[in-house]
Amino acid sequence: MDILSLLGIILAFAAILGGNLLEGGVLSSLFNGPAALIVVGGTFAATILQTSWPVLKRAFIQVRWVFVPPYIGMEDGIGKVIDWSVKSRKQGLLGLEGLAEREPERFARKGLQLLVDGAETETIRSILEVDLENREQRDVDSAKVFEAMGGYAPTIGIIGAVMGLIQVMTNLEDPATLGSGIATAFVATIYGVALANLLFFPVANKLRSLTRERSRYEDMMIDGIVAIAEGENPRSIELRLRGFLP
Repeated sequence: MDILSLLGIILAFAAILGGNLLEGGVLSSLFNGPAALIVVGGTFAATILQTSWPVLKRAFIQVRWVFVPPYIGMEDGIGKVIDWSVKSRKQGLLGLEGLAEREPERFARKGLQLLVDGAETETIRSILEVDLENREQRDVDSAKVFEAMGGYAPTIGIIGAVMGLIQVMTNLEDPATLGSGIATAFVATIYGVALANLLFFPVANKLRSLTRERSRYEDMMIDGIVAIAEGENPRSIELRLRGFLP
């Protein structure tokens, strides 16, 4: 569990609600069903319209990374590569076959299998880099879904505000309806701006950050696997891979 992400969301909304209370407002004034329907419904509708189903599905599955990020163990990765290097020098590349079958990471398993198959170093690098780039692009596309939501939400909030003001203007002779119309107008704007800047943009940036970390890890694995194929000394490989550590 990423405590900082959870704490960030709690503090963000606590600041908004707490500030409202300190200014003498009441919480009920910030809860407006029509405004929420306009902003949330409109934002999701616009995002669904511009996004393909596979990308949308992956984005909503991947959003759990914000609170439960994937494990990216750079030190563990270096340790694994060094173990592979030592074993390959003692038993040859075919000695890695058993490790390839038991390796839980799909990317590392693919690299080990290429080593066992005796692929050329440039072939190994090319295949793994294509795999990395495709995975990275899918992850970036997931982050862009939430960036799109952050872009649409404030604009939809303005639409909600205008709709509320229209209701006010068309019912000036009925004072009982003025309050709800004005509330919808201002609350819709708050919803749009708050969701964009306190939720959607931070989620998108967090996913991008995790994507960069994962790509750095896989870049490190590629360098390590290629170095094994070239027969480098385990100590030299370790020194090179430690350059990837933050």
